[in-house]
Amino acid sequence: VHADSGPAMRSTLLKDTLRDLDISQTHNRPRVSNDNPFSESEFRTMKYRPNYPGTFETINEARAYVDWYVPWYNENHKHSGIALFSPNEVHNGTWATLWKQRNHTQQAYYSAHPERFRSRPRTPAPADIVGINRPKNKNTETDAERLQSA
Repeated sequence: VHADSGPAMRSTLLKDTLRDLDISQTHNRPRVSNDNPFSESEFRTMKYRPNYPGTFETINEARAYVDWYVPWYNENHKHSGIALFSPNEVHNGTWATLWKQRNHTQQAYYSAHPERFRSRPRTPAPADIVGINRPKNKNTETDAERLQSA
């Protein structure tokens, strides 16, 4: 079990129970703020799926759900943090082709109906670099800007 370093997860009762069940326990590194947020965000996505059962009767049921969930999350889930692309699309680079299609459609619709917009729409793209507590670098051109100018 991997957990944060909070008092509940470091309690003697939990340590003893996990040891009795032959389950190893690991914790985040001290004073490192970026160990948890990505995994907690993904776990929240899992828990709020309409088909999430809440509890599993057996370990095999839990494994079956995770065996279904992980491919769905990586291949089908359109993640708001990566401009509504799937993690696989961003990882393998196919998002750029899809972005061009989205942008073309959006710009064509704008050209046909400019009265429906306040200004020309911008098609969001995934961030070039993702991190937690990263300093902002204002001098780097984003992938979206490179695609827009291409």
